[in-house]
Amino acid sequence: MRVLTSIEAFEAALASAASNPVLFFKHSETCGLSLQAHEEMRDLVANPDWKVPVYLVSVQANRPVSNAMATRLGVRHASPQVLLVRDGVVEWHTSHLAITVDAVHAALLTNV
Repeated sequence: MRVLTSIEAFEAALASAASNPVLFFKHSETCGLSLQAHEEMRDLVANPDWKVPVYLVSVQANRPVSNAMATRLGVRHASPQVLLVRDGVVEWHTSHLAITVDAVHAALLTNV
């Protein structure tokens, strides 16, 4: 996972989604549910066949990035939260206990 620490880095990641999907993962470092979702996302990217970039935003450490993401993408903030984005549009998103490796795989199959 690539950590986003600035709005400029978020905008660059969003621009990279012009032709291929990217995932944004909002993570709360003080939430047990978020820790579980973080483990799911780590399992996802640990697969050597995984090719979709995953960008991590710590909502405590980088609140301006998290807020910019909600505003720019038009999806109400939650944490933990995963957003599948292509061409600047959120094609799918989920939060909390619904964040699983299987859910992300299914979303990619449905939205590709």
